[in-house]
Amino acid sequence: MNKETEAYIAMNRFGYGATETDVRAISKTNPTSWLKAQLVPYKMPESKFTSEVAITEVMAYNQIRNQLKNASEASQDMQASLTQKRKEIVSHARDLAIESTKFSFKTSQVLQARLLDFFSNHFSISRNNLLITALAPTIEREAIAANLSLSFEDMLQAVIAHPAMLLYLNNEQSIGPNSRIGRRRKGKGLNENLAREILELHTLGVKAGYTQEDVVEFAKAITGWSVGRPHKNEPAGFKYRVSAHEPGNRVVLGKVYEQRTKQDGLRQGQNILTDLAMHPSTAQHLSYKLARHFIADQPSPKLVGEMKRVYLASQGSIPQVVSAMITHPDAWSLQNQKFKTPREFIISSCRACQLYRPKPNVFQVLELMGQGFFNAGSPAGYADTSDAWSSAQALRDRIEWAGHFAEQVKLPVSEIAKQALGPLLSAKTAETIARAESQTQAITLLLLSPEFQRR
Repeated sequence: MNKETEAYIAMNRFGYGATETDVRAISKTNPTSWLKAQLVPYKMPESKFTSEVAITEVMAYNQIRNQLKNASEASQDMQASLTQKRKEIVSHARDLAIESTKFSFKTSQVLQARLLDFFSNHFSISRNNLLITALAPTIEREAIAANLSLSFEDMLQAVIAHPAMLLYLNNEQSIGPNSRIGRRRKGKGLNENLAREILELHTLGVKAGYTQEDVVEFAKAITGWSVGRPHKNEPAGFKYRVSAHEPGNRVVLGKVYEQRTKQDGLRQGQNILTDLAMHPSTAQHLSYKLARHFIADQPSPKLVGEMKRVYLASQGSIPQVVSAMITHPDAWSLQNQKFKTPREFIISSCRACQLYRPKPNVFQVLELMGQGFFNAGSPAGYADTSDAWSSAQALRDRIEWAGHFAEQVKLPVSEIAKQALGPLLSAKTAETIARAESQTQAITLLLLSPEFQRR
């Protein structure tokens, strides 16, 4: 395989397709070095819409709504003002999600952009109420993107302590039965949601040997992990409530986590997360998922085994595990084994055609294609295998969108094909687009070609 072919495999398999900037950059080095150089802090633009702002705005909205409910009568202006406030909160969150995606259109750190998408889905949050809708895009920026160049433990600790995750999985409602609050408020009790999903989805994976008792013990260890309430003069962020924490030692996976002082309750949960992050089952689970996302729906045991080995040897360093993956022979197969998800298809199309403000916008399109922003409907996230996105209806949706999108493209199809696929463009596809009846049809056919649909 020559260097040019490897370069285009790198840009398509580990990024969102080739751009002129990427081609110039990769030509000055080699594909593997080009990818590794991206595994540094992901430089995303700062946003004014943070988790603190989101919580504060939603709490203010809820207060006004409750006042109107309790009022003897409310004017139409007051109701309209409340409706407008809700629309503004949703709009701010949507704009942040779109902004993060549009950053992928032009970033030179395409591997980091792909890793951000991977981990955002790994720690999936679905917008099931106004507060989670507002918070969902902030966890991507504050807890995931901020830790892409560090260890998985760093990311895990940040994600689990983020208000979006705590509220999505109801941990703020989890009260230790023997805590000060638990003894006072009968009926308030343990919520196992967060503990269960951490073990099953975020770390060890299913069938990893943990028991229901481990789930209960872990849930007790993270009681008191909550979120500040601005309307009660608490900072809007992570809040450890000693009075809600279940006192005593905990035993998880056979290890005792002591609590000698009240503040040990916080460290108890943090220490369990540390050990879960470095557990061999977590190394296996995460290595498999990364390899499945980037390389093949059924990655080879040798590839996963090498990534797991590096994971454990490097204390879960994300850059080192990813480096092990991109230096493995399996990463450079000429056969494109992954079918692009709707998100990958839309982003790579926008990059290839240099169309950065398509209509309808990416938020609307991804909703229609079944991979909407923070809308998987389950903590398990969206499926990451070809069969989930290749149904007859899904393919019809792609065809319809590609045709509409192609009408907006100004670049000639020959330039797009050469830039986006280079040596990966097959003679058959080149002939097909050359015979197209119009520029729009030619671009549509290019975007729907096997070379473009797969990576």
